[in-house]
Amino acid sequence: RFGQSISEIVSLCASKVKIVMLFVLLLKGDRMWHFAVSVFLVELYGNSLLLTAVYGLVVAGSVLLLGAIIGDWVDKNSRLKVAQTSLVVQNASVILCGIILMIVFLFKTQLLTLYHGWLLTVCYILVITIANIANLASTATAITIQRDWIVVVAGEDRSKLADMNATIRRIDQLTNILAPMAVGQIMTFGSPMIGCGFISGWNLMSMCVEYLLLWKVYQKTPTLALKSAKVEESELKQLNVKKETDMKPSEGVQLIVEKDVTGFEPQQEKEIGCTARIAEPFTTFRDGWVAYYNQPVFLAGMGLAFLYMTVLGFDCITTGYAYTQGLSGSLLSLLMGASAVTGIMGTVAFTWLRRKCGLVRTGLISGVAQFACLVLCAISVFMPGSPMDLTVSPFADISARLFESEPLPTIASPEDKPEMVFATGMPNLLNGSTTPANSDPEMSPEPVPLISVSFLFAGVIAARVGLWSFDLTVTQLLQENVVESERGIINGVQNSMNYLLDLLHFIMVILAPNPESFGLLVLISVSFVAMGHIMYFRFAQKSLGKQLFVCCTPDPKAVYDSSPPGNTTTV
Repeated sequence: RFGQSISEIVSLCASKVKIVMLFVLLLKGDRMWHFAVSVFLVELYGNSLLLTAVYGLVVAGSVLLLGAIIGDWVDKNSRLKVAQTSLVVQNASVILCGIILMIVFLFKTQLLTLYHGWLLTVCYILVITIANIANLASTATAITIQRDWIVVVAGEDRSKLADMNATIRRIDQLTNILAPMAVGQIMTFGSPMIGCGFISGWNLMSMCVEYLLLWKVYQKTPTLALKSAKVEESELKQLNVKKETDMKPSEGVQLIVEKDVTGFEPQQEKEIGCTARIAEPFTTFRDGWVAYYNQPVFLAGMGLAFLYMTVLGFDCITTGYAYTQGLSGSLLSLLMGASAVTGIMGTVAFTWLRRKCGLVRTGLISGVAQFACLVLCAISVFMPGSPMDLTVSPFADISARLFESEPLPTIASPEDKPEMVFATGMPNLLNGSTTPANSDPEMSPEPVPLISVSFLFAGVIAARVGLWSFDLTVTQLLQENVVESERGIINGVQNSMNYLLDLLHFIMVILAPNPESFGLLVLISVSFVAMGHIMYFRFAQKSLGKQLFVCCTPDPKAVYDSSPPGNTTTV
């Protein structure tokens, strides 16, 4: 028996190592492609952001609409089939997209003359469509491996699950920096066409290795082959103990799963008419969102989604604002590196806090830490050098473009002088002290604006510790408390919620794009983060009750780790 347990531990360690290696390859290829496709689209369309914006809108809309359907497909099929299919589709789509981009880069001038440029437009549509398919396949891969496979590989050991989640997030943070750097160097010293060829070749090579690693993990973990529609009592890890005790073992399946439990499903499918088949995706979409709402971790998931409604991250919006404030590209790259370091610190803090205080309290502490750091961002809005000006309408830029023929500065003519100070101040910060002679009196106080932007980025970077610790907390809550047969669809809806709030934050920036309005966007972002953490606090209060503020004590769910699978109804 002792020898058997040793062999199980060795097998588990081997599976864990292979899972980590798999994620290294998956995330590196994914990050390289996400960075490169935006650059390629800008290069293709004559340094315009139009194609990039269209691609971003298509990707966000697709995941928003199809997230539940993808998750339902993950639930209804075997783990190996889902992982292999999504892996092959993702890599094949990237390879095909890379080949099309290489052809367009090579023969762009000829394509412009054929059929009045319509053939080139078809190529653009193909690139965006295939890239979107690759993103949807990547979503399916993330759901099945990151939300399901590692839960099965970790087994009942929640500490191992937390360590694996933290390790994967560290890999994610590192590849987020290293992968774009690698592609950027290739494109800088080579060409976009060479970059396309490199990414296509990388995905072809990594697809074979990833496929092999998947098969090895599947062989080493026999429980991955067991995926029944019915959920055993040991898998019902609901936070609400009353609901759990009231349930019968066979009643753990909800909504979507109930239709899978029936043994007469093949006969029923024959009787389904054409109308029912057409309506099936819409029914799945509706049932998925209803199932998500009925989850005991619904408020925790919503809290995480609300964190996506923010401009306080290292995306194109914050980077663009930093450029208007005079920060150089090299300084921004250093700040991004610092944010990656604090993100890794967040993963370390998560594992330590979880051991000391329990999973639920870890999310609460992480949320407080993140919000406390973001207070610096709110303060930066009112610091010297902040371009925030409430006398300038947030919608001035968009109204000028849509409804007026005169240029933007004429809208705020009384404030013309401050506008000119801001406009001429940026070259001074970017190019050292070389400024026009007639603007020297205006330029003398220009070192002051860095105070505001320094507070802003100090808050953003420091908040990454709490952000990634909170993200890992909610991820593990979803892994532990969603029944096996609903993991796919619930995580698919969670992805949809994340994309919905992310889409809303882009719409918010489109409506108020001028730098004078960025301070208002910062305050709105901090408010949404606060609302997200209030939702999580409500969830934690429901889960732990009066024990919520008992320090350095694992939450009641930790009892499951040391109890036999059959005793999951006692806390």
